[in-house]
Amino acid sequence: MGLTLFAGLATGIGSALAFFTKQTNVKFLSVALGLAAGVMIYVSFMEIFTKGQESLISIFNEREGTFWTIVAFFGGMLLIGIIDRLVPTIGNPHTVYKVEDLDETHNKSGLVRMGILTAIAIHNIPEGIAVSIPVYYGTGDKKKAFLYSFLSGLSEPLGGLVTFLLLGRFFNELAFGLTFGLVAGIMVFISLDQLLPTSGKYGEHHFSIYGLVAGMMVMAASLLLFI
Repeated sequence: MGLTLFAGLATGIGSALAFFTKQTNVKFLSVALGLAAGVMIYVSFMEIFTKGQESLISIFNEREGTFWTIVAFFGGMLLIGIIDRLVPTIGNPHTVYKVEDLDETHNKSGLVRMGILTAIAIHNIPEGIAVSIPVYYGTGDKKKAFLYSFLSGLSEPLGGLVTFLLLGRFFNELAFGLTFGLVAGIMVFISLDQLLPTSGKYGEHHFSIYGLVAGMMVMAASLLLFI
């Protein structure tokens, strides 16, 4: 609960940083989104996928356990791919906009909705930036944008609490393994389909890769703390 709370509060840091400029710093945006992608890709393959695989191997044998982990992994990719196809662009939580693109010509209610939904996909500090900016340009209220972004970050510890209270008793090794495989697939798909392409599309490809590598290094270092 402490870790999920810390991750959720990091969103507030991102939302505060977003208001220091009226123009998009494309280098910062590229690095931030690359960083998020690096974190998600690294933890998906090095931690989430392997933990799911271990759980399923403990139920089946090594071959069958690995097989079902792979099935869950690509099933997660298929699931998020279908969701992306069904959700309109303005409401898509994976769509990232430059500050200059978010003017009065956009639908305000759509911007607010898109800003709140962004919390589903883009993590922590980059999440705060991506949530608060469209809400601010949809409402013109920095306090409201910060509040919405901050509250969206609290969905992480809330989800952890709900899982602990309601779902914990129903989770066994099979459910655990399949869920982890599914989540790993979803995170990798989001990183490859949205975060990395968005990170590099402003002509800052190298900064995107720098952020990607930095994100992997940060996650590798943080995982070492738990060994």
